[in-house]
Amino acid sequence: MLFLCLTSALENTQRERPSAPELKDLIRRIGLGEEAALAEFYQKTSSAVFGFALSICKNHADAEEIMQDTYLAVDANAGQYQPTGSPMAWLLTIAKNLALGRLRRSDRETAVETLPEQAHPNDTAERTENKMILETAMTILSEEERQILILHAVSGLKHREIAAVLGLTLSGTLSKYHRALKKLQKQLGGMAV
Repeated sequence: MLFLCLTSALENTQRERPSAPELKDLIRRIGLGEEAALAEFYQKTSSAVFGFALSICKNHADAEEIMQDTYLAVDANAGQYQPTGSPMAWLLTIAKNLALGRLRRSDRETAVETLPEQAHPNDTAERTENKMILETAMTILSEEERQILILHAVSGLKHREIAAVLGLTLSGTLSKYHRALKKLQKQLGGMAV
């Protein structure tokens, strides 16, 4: 059941994922000072930036600050953007640099902070149980494996783009991705991932 929900969510995420030309156009418009373009860019990409920042800093509040700083940097630097590569890779590289800078400055790593539960009328015990199972399963992955899964599943980046963002080789990225899937499958009792 958990993987059916995840598969459905991933399919919806990838269907709604903005195209590279669309993001490049938004960045160009941001560079021209269009506030509406920045708001639209944020709306289309913020969940990927937040998830990636959270995978690095492991703290909800820090991830939110990194996300905000990322969009401030986008606004300040959009005029210098060279549309030769993936706009998502450019955006996530900004987020990665800000997150790593924050970690270096703080010189500490914190344990994964769980998000506060929000009461929604549609919440069920099954959703809570699935969330707990997924969180437990994700703890068996290394930091790089979690980042690769998040970047591929949530952000929809291709493996070569993930390799560029994380500074890995394509073969290393693919190997870690498949290893992470096998670990999750084993942890969750052989369910298909």
